[in-house]
Amino acid sequence: MARYLARRIFYLALTLFLIASITFFLMKLMPGTPLNNQAKLTPQQIKVIYEHYGLNKPVWQQYVSYILDAAHGNFGLSFQFSDQPVSYLISSRIGPSMQLGGQAMVVGVVVGIVVGSLSAIRKNTWIDGTSTFISILGISIPSFVLAILLQYYLGLKLQLFPIADWGGFSYTVLPTLALAASPFAETSRFVRTEMVDVLGSDYIELARAKGLSRMGIVWHHALRNSLIPLVTVIGPLTAAIMTGSMVVENIFSVPGIGEQFVKSILVNDYPTIMGVTLLYSALLCAILLLTDLVYGIIDPRIRITGKGE
Repeated sequence: MARYLARRIFYLALTLFLIASITFFLMKLMPGTPLNNQAKLTPQQIKVIYEHYGLNKPVWQQYVSYILDAAHGNFGLSFQFSDQPVSYLISSRIGPSMQLGGQAMVVGVVVGIVVGSLSAIRKNTWIDGTSTFISILGISIPSFVLAILLQYYLGLKLQLFPIADWGGFSYTVLPTLALAASPFAETSRFVRTEMVDVLGSDYIELARAKGLSRMGIVWHHALRNSLIPLVTVIGPLTAAIMTGSMVVENIFSVPGIGEQFVKSILVNDYPTIMGVTLLYSALLCAILLLTDLVYGIIDPRIRITGKGE
């Protein structure tokens, strides 16, 4: 177990290093300049600005400095946002993003489990057909399109929730629903497929022969065994939430990391772009590692050992 964990952490660090390196050089290849109104600046002013941010150094020196600083949590200064440290910009905005992501995952996964279970129990009925149709819509409609529809109908027409901005819990409802659609659809279809297979297993027939009630069979046997493989898709679902939140936060004017990331791209703020990219990558790698560890713990058929790896 210790050897496996050490090897996975090493690969995680190597992955982040490669992402940081690739992102750094991609920033150098981006068209445009991080300077505002460069045409109005004198050559001396441009020289002073470049020296301030270290852009006058050779690329390899900039790269080495960036990697060493990033390893210590220092992502440099923002070019466009009041010359603030990127680490401060991220830390001040991570709260709303984590709240929306957590709410969306909980709502999407829990409701998806319930709907998928009902769909499997009532296989080939109108309940199954309706849940399948809703799941297809959830997968097909992008989160930013759903966000605009929710704004128009629930926010503008019915005035049930605030259209945008950030305040109390009511401001989180619409963006949470927009982000929860994808994990709900994926979870619903996954649980439905797994539970249909489980309900046709021999041990389920044995449980029926012993006289267990239908709900007892579903709760104690079918649902529990159907949820074990669901752990493997939590990582990809989380990745979908993270990438979808970038645009959704911008639509709802949520002061989160996603909105910051979009604004940074529009103004060529290289340090902020690279810092947010590394943060998203680190979170995703950590979630995937945690998923593998949890799956090995909850499934008695799988044991993570040094010999197995």
